[in-house]
Amino acid sequence: MTTRFKKVLLLGSGGLKIGQAGEFDYSGSQAIKAFKEEGIRVILMNPNIATVQTDVPFESSQRLPKLHAKDGAKGGEAFADTVYFLPLTEEFAVKVIKKERPDAIALSFGGQTALNLGLALDRSGVLKRCGVRVLGTPLSAIRDTEDRDLFVRRLREIGVKTARSEAAENSKDALKAAERIGYPVMVRAGFALGGEGSGVMRSADELSAKLAEVFASTTQVLIEEYLEGWKEIEYEVVRDRADNCIAVCNMENLDPMGIHTGESMVVAPSQTLSNAEYHSLRDIAIRTIRHLGIVGECNIQYALHPKTRSGDGACDYRVIEVNARLSRSSALASKATGYPLAFVAAKLALGYTLPEIKNSITKKTAACFEPALDYLVLKMPRWDLSKFDNAAQRIGTEMKSVGEVMAIGRSFEEVLQKAIRMLNIGAEGFCRQSRMFDLRDRTYKQEIKEPTTRRIFALAEALHLGMSIPALHKLSSIDSWFLEKLKNIVTFEKKLARSHLGRKTLLEAKKLGFSDSQIARIEKTSDSKIRNLRKKLNILPFVKRIDTLAGEFPAQTNYLYMTYHGTEHDVKPGPPSRTALADRSKKQIAVLGSGPYAIGSSVEFDWSCVQALNTLKARGHNTIMINSNPETVSTDYDVSDRL
Repeated sequence: MTTRFKKVLLLGSGGLKIGQAGEFDYSGSQAIKAFKEEGIRVILMNPNIATVQTDVPFESSQRLPKLHAKDGAKGGEAFADTVYFLPLTEEFAVKVIKKERPDAIALSFGGQTALNLGLALDRSGVLKRCGVRVLGTPLSAIRDTEDRDLFVRRLREIGVKTARSEAAENSKDALKAAERIGYPVMVRAGFALGGEGSGVMRSADELSAKLAEVFASTTQVLIEEYLEGWKEIEYEVVRDRADNCIAVCNMENLDPMGIHTGESMVVAPSQTLSNAEYHSLRDIAIRTIRHLGIVGECNIQYALHPKTRSGDGACDYRVIEVNARLSRSSALASKATGYPLAFVAAKLALGYTLPEIKNSITKKTAACFEPALDYLVLKMPRWDLSKFDNAAQRIGTEMKSVGEVMAIGRSFEEVLQKAIRMLNIGAEGFCRQSRMFDLRDRTYKQEIKEPTTRRIFALAEALHLGMSIPALHKLSSIDSWFLEKLKNIVTFEKKLARSHLGRKTLLEAKKLGFSDSQIARIEKTSDSKIRNLRKKLNILPFVKRIDTLAGEFPAQTNYLYMTYHGTEHDVKPGPPSRTALADRSKKQIAVLGSGPYAIGSSVEFDWSCVQALNTLKARGHNTIMINSNPETVSTDYDVSDRL
């Protein structure tokens, strides 16, 4: 296929903020690569200097002309051809469009900021007057997903269930809607980022106070029935112009409804859905995006009743929202499945179909192959609320997390304990943190019932004190399957404390995700003694490769993880044979990332890692990237030889 576009304006996400950070540097960078591969000149508008996508070639020495544009020199390995370090506002976007005269504009790779700006440019008629076409999902579909009232009406047209709700444009109408629906109600702001303005309101007084705050920053709210205790499920879906659709990944939140997905632990693939539930929700997702007319990638979020079924035997669900763009969940799904979501979405936006696109990670299959996983991925958020005076530790429908980690393994217990250690908060795993709780006041129960950033450790405390699974489920509404897995860790820890540490016991501990340090603490010995014993007993981890097709088709990926659930290595030591640099005379150099984003350690270190990797590869070295953060560009499939 030959694209008819010669110049594309790509909108970034602007300054980093909670709900909009490194994931859009990842998606924007991949989009630029996809466009450049087609010979398209890319104009990037993004004021964020810490991002990889705003880089230009080393050869560039041009000064900044008017409008703060920085042009890349020809022949270098650039991202965008021209970068405008300007605010993402309608005023400056109009100036860039008039100066550059792009053929098209890409809105799906810069988060909510880019979408809102695109809608504003359309309303003012600028795009039509200047002949600028919107790539991928049409603006009408974006408006249908962002406007809460339109969204509900559009889904009703095809019989897809949504929560009972009413849209309102002032406080008086919102309060009347809440009376009709009945308290408690969920408040959702239209055109909002990271759940901003949302919350559970249990009385008219609470709602009145919330509305005064919300209407200061938006023109519309949705008053919605509160689906307390329902499961929260997500699907990442792609669709092309020929109506081909696949579900790339489905994910399940550990926490029930009422906790923003960015605040919850998320597991992929889902663990507690039946086969019928999985396929029913998948079919609804595909039917929905076809009806809305989305082209490219989207995320659809469900509330799923944990027990009851509807009259025809199908699961009882509600579609909560559809994000017609790349999101933080998209970055996670891309790294978790080995499916290059942002790259594929950019190609689809240009008019390609899924069978025409080669999966650039597997190297063997087309983008129409739906991933099938033989491993487990867990995402865990990282908070830094302790750095702010008087900040509430409570978590809910508004996002507060500043970053996240992704752990890969073969059991839930293994990935949970890995993820906790990856957070760099000083916790060894799923173990008691008694210093956090005053047992006289039994505050750990409050932490479980009214979730805070310490909830996972409150669960550990409760299980150590003998609280039953039914009691924990009643208190938290967390599915009993997850609670049983947490109990497995606690039960084994107690067993470990009174057992002889032989090969069988030590191997079981490693399969359950216990670190040498954890085991040493339980055994009241040193880390080195446990490590030496483990090596003496030949208990060593296996290096496994993310096989996005679960062994059904050949797939060579450079995404690697380590696990004690295995019998052989997928990858042998030495340079990776998948690259042109597979020469054993070349040095292999590992680059260490900064881990999860945190205040004071964020995208700037992703930028520096990518610079280091590019420089090393340019000097002919094989590179290994070690990092736990799925939002980063440095963990993209095409940046390093091994990840």
